[in-house]
Amino acid sequence: MQGLELSRRFYFEAVRPILERDFPDLDHAAARVGWGSEVLGFDDGTSQDHAWGPRLQLFLRDLSAAPAIRQRLADTLPTEFAGFPTHFGPTDEPGVVKMTAVGSGPVEHLVEVFVVGDYLRRWLGVDPLGGFTVADWLATPSQRLLEATAGEVFVDPIGDLTRARERLAWYPHDVWLLVMAGHWRRIAQREHLLGRAATREDGLGSRVIAASLARDLMRLALVQARRYPPYPKWLGIAYARLECPEGDALETLIAAPEWRDREDAFVTAVEAAARRHNELAVTQELDATVRQFWGRPFRIIGADRQADALREAIADPDVRAAEQLAGSVDAISDNVDFLTQPKLWRQLVGLYDRS
Repeated sequence: MQGLELSRRFYFEAVRPILERDFPDLDHAAARVGWGSEVLGFDDGTSQDHAWGPRLQLFLRDLSAAPAIRQRLADTLPTEFAGFPTHFGPTDEPGVVKMTAVGSGPVEHLVEVFVVGDYLRRWLGVDPLGGFTVADWLATPSQRLLEATAGEVFVDPIGDLTRARERLAWYPHDVWLLVMAGHWRRIAQREHLLGRAATREDGLGSRVIAASLARDLMRLALVQARRYPPYPKWLGIAYARLECPEGDALETLIAAPEWRDREDAFVTAVEAAARRHNELAVTQELDATVRQFWGRPFRIIGADRQADALREAIADPDVRAAEQLAGSVDAISDNVDFLTQPKLWRQLVGLYDRS
């Protein structure tokens, strides 16, 4: 059973009956959102070794009833649901829990209770229901935006969680253009280096550059398809689900031992990305074929052309004012410690906010 289905059943069959019986007037939303492979639908058997299982979040108007709800669920939930323990015990990793079978309750459950605004401020550094500026969009990692909008809301009579997810569902049009421009800019910075490193007999360096280009092309493909790219663990799976025609070329780009074969693969992949750019019809049509780099024997798409055209197509004055060659936070850093701590990435708001 996939974790999201388990959470849905756990709410409707185990948690909700207790709430209706013991807290009949409680307005609440119930969901499984946020971090966790099951939220993205990427979980498998290995995922069950930590924090996976019958779990969900409840969102209340205020937290006055939260302690009583947590305790009542601990006292009355079954110790097992659908064949999985509802008790979560410690692991060898401090602060990390996993499903643990127990003979009797109370159980240490993972039904978390929040107010929507508090939860979103903790997750994103800001409550989008109070406004989400251009700088907020650009400074927030795509992984966090994905986690906030993936998963499933089981019920939401209050409506705040649903409204927040709808607001965050995808970038505003001109912010999207700037995000794509940042990814094209990264490709422009490296596309001529794959061959140059190899001609200096730096095979390892050439392969590292090839892998970097593959990563950037995968992330660009997801953004072109209006999907938030996940962090590295899930990038390949998310990209594969797009079924892009250049998938085999990216495999060759990374694996080929000869640099000319890697360059051929890069040409196939980057021309496919350039054709998709034209199909989006968000800029004037650009030549989607490669050319030589300054007359040297290295083939490039000249990805600055796409980046510049995208920036030129931006009409929103707030986005134009925030315009940066570097693009969004995901084009600036892939450091996990940085991208998982709002107090760190929120410091980039000043990079984009020119007000």
